[in-house]
Amino acid sequence: MSHSTASSIPVIDLSKLDGTPEQRAEFLQELRVAARDIGFFYLINHGVYLTLLTEVQNTSRQFFALPESEKDKVAMIHSKHFRGYNRAASERTRGQPDWREQFDLGAERLPIPQNENSPAWSRLQGPNQWPDSLPELKPLLLEWQKTMTGMSLKILRAFAESLSLPIDAFDPLYGDKPNEHIKLIRYPGRSEGESNQGVGAHKDSGFLSFLLQDKQKGLQVEVDEGHWVDALPIEGAFVVNIGELLELATNGYLRATVHRVIAPPAGQERLSLAFFLGAKLDAVVPVFQLPAELAAQANGPESDPQNPLLRDVGWNYLKGRLRSHPDVAERYYADILVS
Repeated sequence: MSHSTASSIPVIDLSKLDGTPEQRAEFLQELRVAARDIGFFYLINHGVYLTLLTEVQNTSRQFFALPESEKDKVAMIHSKHFRGYNRAASERTRGQPDWREQFDLGAERLPIPQNENSPAWSRLQGPNQWPDSLPELKPLLLEWQKTMTGMSLKILRAFAESLSLPIDAFDPLYGDKPNEHIKLIRYPGRSEGESNQGVGAHKDSGFLSFLLQDKQKGLQVEVDEGHWVDALPIEGAFVVNIGELLELATNGYLRATVHRVIAPPAGQERLSLAFFLGAKLDAVVPVFQLPAELAAQANGPESDPQNPLLRDVGWNYLKGRLRSHPDVAERYYADILVS
C-alpha cells in the first residue's frame, strides 16, 4: 500500500475569495479542480478564529475525560434524533466496529410533530443532549456550529459560482434549516494485533465536511482505487471533502471520495472535530445543468450497490444513521426496519 505526503492534497486559501478579481477567479478554479480531481482539500485562512478552535478542542478533551457514567447519561440510545455519546466500537462502518468514542449533535431545533403519515426521517429533527457536568460545552459548540455554518455556506456558494451556476443555486436545498451535524471524535490507541479501524472506508452523505485534526495523523484518502494517501495534519487548517449530495447534484462532476481513519498506536490518542453541512431534511436533490464543457466531464454519480444514493435527503440521511447505529435504530425505528 503506497503512501505519499500531504502535498498530493491541495491547500486552498479562502481569503482569496474576497481578494482582487484575479484572486477570486484563481480561488474558484482551484476549488473546482480540487473537488473534481480528488474530492479533498485543505482550507486555510478560513476566518474561523484559532482561539475558538482551540477552545472547542480543549473542551472536547474535557468531555472525553469525564467518567464513563457521566458520558453515559447523554448516550445516543436515549435519543431518537441520533444525538449524544457513543462508546468506542458502538458505531459500525461496513459492518465492522469503529474504534472511536464520539459525541454527536445537530441543529438545536424542536421535534417535528408526528402523526401516522409522518415520514420516518422527520424523527431526526429535535434537540441535542448536553452533559450537566460540563455546562460550558453547550454554548461553545452552538457558537462553533453557527460559525461553521456561515463559513460552509460561503464555500457552497463559491462552488455554485465555480460551476458557472447562479451563486444561490444550492440555497433552496438548505433554506433556513440546513442539517448542521457536529461530531467530536476521540480515537484511543490500539496495540499491535488489534483492529486498527478508527473508522472504516466510507463516503460522507451531505454537501460538505470540515475536519479539524490535532497533531496525530490517521486520516487517509483513497485518491485512486486502492491507492491511499495520508491527509497529514496542518495546524489551524480544515480538511474539507465533498459529500454524496454534492456529487449527486452535479451528476458526478464533483467527487465524493472514500476515506478512512487508522487508529493511533497504543499510548497515543487522536482528537478530531468534524462539521458536516447537509441539506434540509425535506429537500429532494435535483441534477443541476452544468455548462456543456463541464457537463461533458461529469461521470454520473458513483453509487455503491451496498449503499445506494437517494435523492430524498431525509431518507438518504436516515439510511446512513440506521446502518451506523443499529441499537438506536432498533429502539426508535423498529417499524421501518426490514428484517
